Amino acid sequence: MFEHLPPMAPSIFGALVAGGVIGFEREWRGRPAGLRTHIIVSLASALLMLASMSQADWAFHALPEENIVTDPTRMAHGILTGIGFLCAGVIFRTGFTVHGLTTAASLWITSAIGILFGAGLYGLGIAATLTTASVLIVLRAISARMPTRAYVDVEVSWRRGDDGSEAAIEAGLQAIDKTARPGIFELIEDGRVVRRTWRVGSGGETDMKLLAWRLCEIEGVIGYRFVPRDD
Repeated sequence: MFEHLPPMAPSIFGALVAGGVIGFEREWRGRPAGLRTHIIVSLASALLMLASMSQADWAFHALPEENIVTDPTRMAHGILTGIGFLCAGVIFRTGFTVHGLTTAASLWITSAIGILFGAGLYGLGIAATLTTASVLIVLRAISARMPTRAYVDVEVSWRRGDDGSEAAIEAGLQAIDKTARPGIFELIEDGRVVRRTWRVGSGGETDMKLLAWRLCEIEGVIGYRFVPRDD
């Protein structure tokens, strides 16, 4: 069936499928690096590895009586180092929260899988693709059923001079999480408004609704924002 295909076609096809499988999960989750990004990363890694494996076909001439020794692993090292810069682009921080770590990790392993297909290690590439997809899909479903405690960055703004506002806000936070950790303390709007953040553990949406109701009842509060921690 595949006897008439170019020798590099299976590597390229495998890299496309692997990138598509992993990228589809990230696209479905609405992450910044989705289907197209993962396919391109996997394909680029495979193509560069194929080029490294085929150095005998490169358009260069060795010096007389020189022996050229090729080392494809150097290309693999360079690919994985370069992909780190792309991974850094999907990681960002908001208050206590760091987003994008799982997406960055999926890009990194997608690049590694592309290298495997480019090197002709099809069995290992297929196994890595299936394992990665299982980790992203199956383990996430298991984690969702586990009795874990979610963490939320809570940002609250109140009018400067309302001495009772901060105490009332902290009391409301303590009702949700007695170990709430304070964070950034800012004075904004030409000194008229105080803004502060806390990292709060919650049991879910019910706790957040209760906290929102408590904050609305505090007269000095003029704004709040909840940022859930997610990958």
